[in-house]
Amino acid sequence: QVQLVESGGGLVQPGGSLRLSCVASGFTFSTYAASWYRQAPGKERELVADISSLGTYTNYADSVKGRFTISRDNAKNTVYLQMNSLKLEDTAVYYCYAIMLHLQYWGQGTQVTVSS
Repeated sequence: QVQLVESGGGLVQPGGSLRLSCVASGFTFSTYAASWYRQAPGKERELVADISSLGTYTNYADSVKGRFTISRDNAKNTVYLQMNSLKLEDTAVYYCYAIMLHLQYWGQGTQVTVSS
């Protein structure tokens, strides 16, 4: 059974940090590119960051450059999103996504709330 399971979300104050994790199972994760997306209330889902299958290439949305870091550990079938200097506007449900050619999978999402 294919699964992407996110964890690490929660409530944090502005300026704080969180690290999200996404554990993959049921497919060969190391052959898939992976991404983190987010969706805030009333807004469309947007790409936050992505990483190539071997982790050699990364890409970030302008809104998170310099604050967020995507990484992966293929030995653990896990992709991470380190989020620093969090802002109120980072509040959203964060989703893990994996893709290889026409095969694509989504996680169920984890809530990140930035509030004072």
